[in-house]
Amino acid sequence: MPAHAVVLTAPLPGSLDATVRERYGAVGWEEARAAGELAGARVAVTTARFGVTSELLDAAPGLEAIVSYGAGYDNLDLPRLVERGIRVSTTPDVLSAAVADTAVGLLIDVLRGLTEADRFVREGRWHDAPFPFRRDVTGRRVGILGLGRIGRAIARRLEGFDCEISYHSRRPRTDVPYRYAEDVHALARDADALVIAAPGGAHTRHLVDADVLRALGPDGVLVNIARGSVVDENALIAALRDGTIAGAGLDVFTDEPRVPAGLLDLPQVVLTPHLGSATVETRAAMAAGVLANLDAWADRGDLATPLDLNAAMA
Repeated sequence: MPAHAVVLTAPLPGSLDATVRERYGAVGWEEARAAGELAGARVAVTTARFGVTSELLDAAPGLEAIVSYGAGYDNLDLPRLVERGIRVSTTPDVLSAAVADTAVGLLIDVLRGLTEADRFVREGRWHDAPFPFRRDVTGRRVGILGLGRIGRAIARRLEGFDCEISYHSRRPRTDVPYRYAEDVHALARDADALVIAAPGGAHTRHLVDADVLRALGPDGVLVNIARGSVVDENALIAALRDGTIAGAGLDVFTDEPRVPAGLLDLPQVVLTPHLGSATVETRAAMAAGVLANLDAWADRGDLATPLDLNAAMA
């Protein structure tokens, strides 16, 4: 590819940033803008968290492809990309297992109170009284909101715990044995645990609201490893404080890395810093996916793992 045909819209992790710069002559988009070279940009490399701004799209009329490190696409203006014929690649599949592991770990932690029990021991309270009984994981009714790659990976893992699995997504699937719920309220009403694996974006913003949390009930728990925006965080804090639900395990938040102060002092909530895919093996595979897509574009004007934009908008 010509020099500076590749622009970086966000810092890439580890050695990937330097590799992309060295191998493809990539430059940061602000650097390219300052040099008056954005008009020559053909490929933008970004992350799921940062996406591509409208400002960059306006300044790069020749942009042909976006290569994203991550599986999410809620920070991309998909209708505009379709209109301009800009193709998009993500790094799917390689992170599904790690994120699903995180979801199951959070579910176990919240149901069994493992993080609370750790604090209980460290603070010396075991000398005074036994730790309170908690709920079994085995046999729980688990509702999964969003049954894409990650949602299905979560479901497969929970089968090993003899969980009764139901799901809600934009349409029923014919390739899974799980019960389909017509809406998120019905999903929550018939579940002991609600696990969020839905994409972010305007169509899922605050999909889990106060009404859904009431449907989940006082023994129910919430796990979110998807996008913080799917949950109305103010409603969640209120539900946790007044006992509308029993607990939550949260790996994602609306305004990361800022976590609502109201969550920090709730002992029945487990908080993790968006580490769902943050393993050495998974991040290496994601980096390899970015390079594979850039290689495919440089060699034949194609993408190794293209995102079906029309399906993503459906």
